[in-house]
Amino acid sequence: MNNRAGQFRQVSLLIALVALLCIPFADLSITQLSPQQELLELAKGAITPDFFATEFLIEAILTTVAFAFEGIGLAVITGFAMALLYQWRSVRMVAALLRSVHELFWALLFMQVLGLSSLTGVLALWLPYTGIFAKVFGEILEQVDPATTAALPRQAGFSHKISQLIYARLPQAWPHITSYTRYRLECAMRSSIVLGFVGLPTLGYHLETAFRQGNYSEAAALLYLFYLLIVTLPLWFKQRAFPLYVIGAMVYLPPVANINTTLFINFFTVDLIPGPMRQPDWSMMDLGNWLGMLWQQQIGPGLWDTLVLSQIALLLTAVLALIWFPLRTPALLPKGLTRVGNLFLVVGRSTPEFVLAFVGLLVFGPSMLPAILALGIHNGAIIGHLVGGYVQSLPLREDDQPNGFSKLALYLYQLLPRAYPQFISWLLYRWEIIQRETAILGILGISTLGFYIDSAFEELRFDRAMVLIAATALLNLVVDATARALRRRLNPQTT
Repeated sequence: MNNRAGQFRQVSLLIALVALLCIPFADLSITQLSPQQELLELAKGAITPDFFATEFLIEAILTTVAFAFEGIGLAVITGFAMALLYQWRSVRMVAALLRSVHELFWALLFMQVLGLSSLTGVLALWLPYTGIFAKVFGEILEQVDPATTAALPRQAGFSHKISQLIYARLPQAWPHITSYTRYRLECAMRSSIVLGFVGLPTLGYHLETAFRQGNYSEAAALLYLFYLLIVTLPLWFKQRAFPLYVIGAMVYLPPVANINTTLFINFFTVDLIPGPMRQPDWSMMDLGNWLGMLWQQQIGPGLWDTLVLSQIALLLTAVLALIWFPLRTPALLPKGLTRVGNLFLVVGRSTPEFVLAFVGLLVFGPSMLPAILALGIHNGAIIGHLVGGYVQSLPLREDDQPNGFSKLALYLYQLLPRAYPQFISWLLYRWEIIQRETAILGILGISTLGFYIDSAFEELRFDRAMVLIAATALLNLVVDATARALRRRLNPQTT
């Protein structure tokens, strides 16, 4: 037990040490001349929301929801199909590649040939969520009790595997699959909003316009409507009707696009090919020089800033989660305060990091500070919410019941030590997600890999964009593998 506690302590110290070493290399400057005034204007807008300022508001809400349902609906089908073959290394690699590229990068890629079409939005959500579902569903199916499948009568060939799936594995896995699908639907709602920041007609498009024009009352109204959509999701979303929701979304917003065949073929056979390789007399030296230039000017600096930013954000996430999880813990706070605290955590985890970073840039100016705060607040609220729920399930002895100052002792010596292993597991899981989100924040002008990817698309240098996206995906895969190895070391029963 002491050895296991020591391992958790080592991982915690490693996370803190790496983040602290990164701080001197981070641009944390505040370049906004009057951040207090900007915060005052934002606060004024928050208390005076204008729900009638946005044109085509209903259409934007329906488009946001439709993108989420279509993307998740298709991803569930393809992800489940891949999960059935997840024991194959090639399937695991494809799933890892799909989920390692952020949906915004997929959107920027497809936008070049499909334009601002509904098909662009659906594909941008479908592909990464397919990779996510393949991994999670595959792990759920692997954890099914083998005794159930062994109890089935033996049959010859493929029919036996079908029987195992239908009568043994799927009934046990189904509650976990449906629960995870519902959670990912909420995530897809957030992703759908963010797609509006690159021009697709979701709530995010109107949100960005309102913020850029200083219409903070309109922006507040849009955010409140989105929070209402998320909070009421358990009321209007019925799991059994999920296929009907998906069909309805496709009827309302068919995933179609006007495709120029010549442009489409040229994009994938010419534009994405590295520049030197398009020359008739190209050599490996030319390609090496081109890649070396790209590494020196963009990949290297982008990777460094992405890593620096994400490691500081990871530490901030941990600190905020430990501070915030008591907000939904009745053993530590009165019932009224836990309701307010739970609402605060819902708002924090429901607001996309991209939106928080965008607001932070308006307040503090362009630097890493808004991105770090955005990632820390959003992910800290998510983990705080999870840990708070986990703590509520822990049984307390009668002598543990808090009174007065003993609540601090209960937090420090009872709840925190018992919840800490689960907290670290969730933190390591969110590490790869923080890494993915860090890269895309570059689209806002922060000097991560996303900044160089967005610049390459703007300059129509699609070959550079593809190499940069590949570098981002590789970095995410490395971080994911590292986090998974740490989780396995801390708890050998997990993968």
